[in-house]
Parts: sequence; C-alpha cells; structure tokens
Amino acid sequence: MARGGTLEWTPGPDAKPVQGHAQAVEDMREWVTWLQASGTPTTTIGLRRYYVVRLIRHFPNRELRTLTTSDLLAWLAAQNWSPNTRKAARSALRNFYGWLAHTERIPRSPALELPVIRVPRARPKPTPEDVYREALATDDARARLAIRLAGQCGLRRGEICKVRGDDIAQTPSGPSLRVVGKGGHARDVPLPEDLAEEITEHGPGWLFPSPSARGGHLTPHHLAKIVTAALGGEACTHSLRHRAATMAYAGTRDLRAVQELLGHSRPETTAGYVLAPDDTIRAAMMAAAR
Repeated sequence: MARGGTLEWTPGPDAKPVQGHAQAVEDMREWVTWLQASGTPTTTIGLRRYYVVRLIRHFPNRELRTLTTSDLLAWLAAQNWSPNTRKAARSALRNFYGWLAHTERIPRSPALELPVIRVPRARPKPTPEDVYREALATDDARARLAIRLAGQCGLRRGEICKVRGDDIAQTPSGPSLRVVGKGGHARDVPLPEDLAEEITEHGPGWLFPSPSARGGHLTPHHLAKIVTAALGGEACTHSLRHRAATMAYAGTRDLRAVQELLGHSRPETTAGYVLAPDDTIRAAMMAAAR
C-alpha cells in the first residue's frame, strides 16, 4: 500500500462490501456521502473507507458506535504496519468517529485520544536512469506517454489518467498542459514540444481511455500497473515523480520552480522528492571545511 513514502489505495479483499453490521454499513454510507459532498478526492475516500472496513472485520461481534479508545488502540497496536500506513489508519478513524460525534450519533469520538504517529523522513527514490531510459524504448505507446508525463513533467498517476488532448495550450514560452491536481487545484505544466505534439495527435478526448468504462478514462490503479510493468517492476509512477523533481532541481537549483511543476502546496514536500547528488553533498562539505 505504501510506495516511495506515500500511500496509494488499491481495492483488495477488505474493500468488498461488509455483510451484516447493518448500523455500521449505514453509517459508512452516510459518512462517504458527507465526504463526497465536501469535495474529498475519491482516492482519499477509498483509503479511509478501507481502514474502517478493516476495523469492522476485526470486531465481528461489535458495533462501531460501541468501540472505545482502548479498542481502537488495541486494533492499531495489533497491526504490523509501516509508520505511513499506521498514520493513514489513524487519520481514517479520527475522521470517521469525528463525523459520528459531529452528527450526534455518538456523544464523543473515541479516536480523539489516539497517539500522534511520527513518520520518519523518507529518502527520495527517483527511478534509476538506466531503468527510465530502457522503459522509454517500450513499444507500448500508452506506457511511454505516461512515463514521460510522470518522469519529465512530474504528474501524479491520478493526473496522468485524466489528460486530454484539448487540455494543451500554446504559451509564449511553449506548450503547456492544464492539470487539475489534489484538492481541485489547477496548474499549467510545461511540456516538451515533441510530447505536446504526440498528445495532440491523439485528438481532443482522453489520452488514456478506459476499455471498459464507456466515455471514461483509465483508473489511476490501472495506469500505474501499465507503467510499473514497463519499468520492469523496478519503479512506479511515484518514483518517476521523484525522478522529475531530482532532475529539475539539478538543472535549475530552483526549488520554488520545482514545487510549481509538481503541484505541491509546500516547498518542504518538494524537498523530500529531490535526491541531492553525492558530489553536491561532498562539495558542500568541502566548502565548509575550508
């Protein structure tokens, strides 16, 4: 579930509808509706629901409304999870039980007292250049386009699958792609001329249409599988974003510009994507050693 220091939700056995637990199922249905009404991204809703379903399965003879802080602590303690996954589970519980309390279904959220989860700072993991270059030679045009959009332009997998040919515009500095990222925030991402031309040649519709959903596009999960296969299983869409950030910063030394390219709200997040070359770190040490 966790890759490159971030969480990516994919459907699994625990995401299937829950049998029984009528009260919990009804609560979850209304909670999800509330999340949708608030504009919460579908991926975030899926991830939060995933953990609540796991909680239900852990307590087959209890209703969620009756669980105590001790119950939630015991459940979290029993899981062999990474800090990132544990933090996401805690966030899901706080959101769900916070909603139950806010809507007066329970008097107080038992998740309020759950301890803060500290996540160690992750080292950036850009896709190795040899893996990246070899993947660009693939005969799969879809995979090649997705790899370039992630590895050169820094797009997220959820942004790549929604690219349309008519989202490209010409600006004084060259072609750019209008991207709507996390939280509905839009940004204009510069494109290499040849990549813009190739995307435009596909026409005004979805660049990655779904073979099963009429009029729809590939899901982020499906697109990620295509990219990972082209990368030989040695990297993923997120490591391609790390590659874009690392190469962009190496060429410009402008963290603010890289932040805009990747669509981050904070430069601290962008800094976590940039792998400083060993020779640069050594040069910094040598400068201090003078």
